[in-house]
Amino acid sequence: MTYLLLEGFETLDIEGTDGVTIRTRKAGNGPPILLLHGYPQCHVMWHLVAPKLAENFTVIVPDLRGYGDSSKPTGAPNHSLYSKRAMAADMVAVMSTLGFDTFSVFGHDRGGRVAHRMALDHPEKVERLGVLDIVPTHTLFARTDKAFALGYYHWFFLAQPAPLPEKMIGADPEYYMACKMGHWSSADAVFDPAAMAEYVRCFSDPATIHASCEDYRAAVTIDLEHDEADFDQKVTCPTLVLWGEAGLMHKTYDVLATWQEKCKVVSGRALPSGHFLPEETPDETWREINAFMKQV
Repeated sequence: MTYLLLEGFETLDIEGTDGVTIRTRKAGNGPPILLLHGYPQCHVMWHLVAPKLAENFTVIVPDLRGYGDSSKPTGAPNHSLYSKRAMAADMVAVMSTLGFDTFSVFGHDRGGRVAHRMALDHPEKVERLGVLDIVPTHTLFARTDKAFALGYYHWFFLAQPAPLPEKMIGADPEYYMACKMGHWSSADAVFDPAAMAEYVRCFSDPATIHASCEDYRAAVTIDLEHDEADFDQKVTCPTLVLWGEAGLMHKTYDVLATWQEKCKVVSGRALPSGHFLPEETPDETWREINAFMKQV
């Protein structure tokens, strides 16, 4: 596979857990940073941020299981194969294979939820945590209101039993992708055509559509079970929270306060963007991550 973006990044296929293979890109030298993408994208969403970080850090940019060119298990009746615990375990395995016993992780959207679970399950591995444009999963469901239900209707749509959402999305995945990107971004957002082509390529695979639905089915079932089991456990490492001031999270929640409930040491702010911070405000996103990494 030849990617048009992230030129100079090595392409690797690394074994995760449950027999899955994780497509991984790697570049740079220095302290390791793991960058995780969100829905409905893949690793190339970091194409404007990762190269700049690679000037000072070793940057690892994978596709989560079920997305991009990583393996796409069919799923399990309890959706455990797409729990954030399983997805986090994949990433710990990837970093271990690359020789990193400890690392920092920054996740956007679904990747942020994987990163949060990783910091809870593997506190000895995660030195710094960053979450982009999300509030904690359990918080979202506990405080669901009309604004969230309408703005993030896909949470409830994708969680419906198979194959309803799969068939509806599969009828025109490119149209669906364009709608989601446009719905969540700011009015003046411009996405790289090569990145959009890559998102459409990956999301046109019926296995990806199914896997992404399983991701959201896990969110309303087993992920909540895991969250409730360690409800009072807080993330102990320094945590950076960034969100878009034009996004629903900013309009609906005190984003920083929701993370102060879940993490011991938290800092962050809103950036002038919609949901897709690494593509709408890449320079600001890079500066915030770079500064956070250099804090003593």
